[in-house]
Amino acid sequence: MAMTKEQLVRDIADSLDLTQVSVRGVFEQLAGIVQDALENDGELTLPGIGKLKVSERAARTGRNPQTGKSIEIAAKKVVRFVPAKALADSLN
Repeated sequence: MAMTKEQLVRDIADSLDLTQVSVRGVFEQLAGIVQDALENDGELTLPGIGKLKVSERAARTGRNPQTGKSIEIAAKKVVRFVPAKALADSLN
């Protein structure tokens, strides 16, 4: 089962002896910093966790699953996550 935002906030607040309100504020700031970094630099490294990178997804032809009809899917930018080596190694 995935950890919810509230569980994460509670765990961090408890382990660092902070209020949940202050931890939520940190997450809001982090979200803004990540968005700004990805918009301006195209990538952001989170030490010990991994790297977020903006990459281009090419236009492609898809299929409507209800009708089976072919549709064109436009090119767009997507965010990719590359885990840190230590994190990936810890899972295996």
